[in-house]
Amino acid sequence: MQSLIEHARQFPARIAGQQDAYAALARGQRPQALFITCSDSRVVPSLITGARPGDVFEVRTAGNIVPPWQPRAACAVGGSLEFALEALEVPDIVVCGHSHCGAVQGLLREQDVRSMPLVRRWLTRAGHRTGHDAPEPSTGEELTPAVQRHVLTQLGHLRTYPCVARRLDSGRLRLHAWFYTVESGEVLACAADGRTFRPL
Repeated sequence: MQSLIEHARQFPARIAGQQDAYAALARGQRPQALFITCSDSRVVPSLITGARPGDVFEVRTAGNIVPPWQPRAACAVGGSLEFALEALEVPDIVVCGHSHCGAVQGLLREQDVRSMPLVRRWLTRAGHRTGHDAPEPSTGEELTPAVQRHVLTQLGHLRTYPCVARRLDSGRLRLHAWFYTVESGEVLACAADGRTFRPL
C-alpha cells in the first residue's frame, strides 16, 4: 500500500507540465468507449488500450457481468451504462473478459465460491450456469472457451437495455467482445461470425 500512497503524493508534481490537458478534463468528458471488464487487478484497461485520461469510461465488476435489464431494479452497471449512452453518447461498448477469470471459474466450480455468499449471488446474474453440463477445467486453456462464451452472454444482456437497443437500431452504437490473455498481453476480438475469437 505504501507504494500506492507515494505515487498519489507525487502525482500532482508529475502532471505539473500538463495543466492545460487536465484543466480541459475538468470541464467535461467525451470518452471514446465504454469499457466493461472484470475487477481483476491483472486487467488494466488503460494499459491494454493506451487510453489517456478522458478516453475510456470504465465499468468494472466481478466477472465483467452485465445483468439483464430489469426496469425496476437498481443496478450500478445499468446506471453506468445509461449514463455512458444518454449523457456521454459513447459510440462503442467493449465487454472484455480475461484468462484465469476467477468469476467464470466460480460459475464452473460452485464449490470455489461456497464460502462467499455475496459472490455466489452476484454470479447468478451472469445468465448461465456452465458448471452443470461442462467438465470442470483443470488448466487456463480449458477455461478460455468458457470465458469467451461468458463474454458473449454479457453482450447479449447489453442488448436487452432499451438505451442500447435504440442506438443499435439507429447505427449510433457498436458492440465489441474482447478476450485478454494475462500472460501474453494478447487481445482477441470476436469475429463477424459471433462465435470465434481472433487476434485484434
